[in-house]
Amino acid sequence: MKSSILFIILGLSVSGIIQVPEAVPLADAPGGGPDTLIVQGEKHFAAIRQLTFGGENAEAYFSFDQTRLILQSTRDTFHCDQEYILTLATGSVRLVSTGKGRTTCGYFFPGDTTILYSSTHRGNEACPPLPDYSRGYVWAVYPEYDIFIAHEDGSGLRPLTSSPGYDAEATVSPTGDRIVFTSTRNGDLDLYSMRCDGSDVRQLTHETGYDGGAFFSWDGTTIVYRAWHCTDSASTREYLDLLARNIVRPSRMELFVMNADGSGKRQITNNGAANFAPFFLPDNRRIIFASNMADPRGRNFDLYLINLDGSGLERVTYNESFDGFPMFTRDGTRLVFASNRNGRVRGETNIFLADWKE
Repeated sequence: MKSSILFIILGLSVSGIIQVPEAVPLADAPGGGPDTLIVQGEKHFAAIRQLTFGGENAEAYFSFDQTRLILQSTRDTFHCDQEYILTLATGSVRLVSTGKGRTTCGYFFPGDTTILYSSTHRGNEACPPLPDYSRGYVWAVYPEYDIFIAHEDGSGLRPLTSSPGYDAEATVSPTGDRIVFTSTRNGDLDLYSMRCDGSDVRQLTHETGYDGGAFFSWDGTTIVYRAWHCTDSASTREYLDLLARNIVRPSRMELFVMNADGSGKRQITNNGAANFAPFFLPDNRRIIFASNMADPRGRNFDLYLINLDGSGLERVTYNESFDGFPMFTRDGTRLVFASNRNGRVRGETNIFLADWKE
């Protein structure tokens, strides 16, 4: 669900449990084009390397030791997204999901021996149908999605959720104690947290509208997420009517932050655009995110930086198509993101790794 927007066009835990190795320079990593992929104006990139070549690749997130990525991709003989782990030192990619249904939102647990992702395979092993676009551009909210955990090689798969409706968009706190996720279990798209064994589920948001795509800060105390809340009875009716059909319209999303227990909610963007995929910088005071604010009626998404109080907005990428799904390493030296740059065909989305400079 987090990556649906593509197709219209974690380091050291604070408690010190995980030892992070020094990042391998891009010149020593497999892939293509460490300097020719930088667009004029992208001053924060010292070098970029392309890690995937062809197809639909998205939501690539680092292991906590920073040596691997888990990503969703439509490749091989599959007709919709499955989860893969890519080893940065060699470029090798291996399937870690079942190969059935559609998957999304893979993530590592601290320690890197366990992964989670969401999948529709338990409800239906076939790829779910695309949503009906007769009412405009919409995202599908497949009710078959549940959240699963597995060993890092994909074995030992078991469900963490089993409630009726959509359960997806899950990420893990770097402190290793909680998972945040999106669910329709109460009839709305709200954020919840739970322990890493699936117990102690707590509802964090209650506003009518879509709350989702959440990530923890590196110290586990704060959550950043995207949201669109109904403003009047007409927008409420339209939203609930679409949701009853298992679809939502994502043309406007603003960014919010809150404490990890759901208290202290505050909005940090108000630009009327589609803002999504927010992720904390290692200083826990800034957020990188994707937005079409420079092209609010179009499909050109770029990466931006913003302070937690909404100040200091800065554009990071200037590619004329799509850049999104950013994630930093814990030391802040590398950024992984998805992009349409250097695509062999229009709309092709690949994974890129950048050396970051302030």
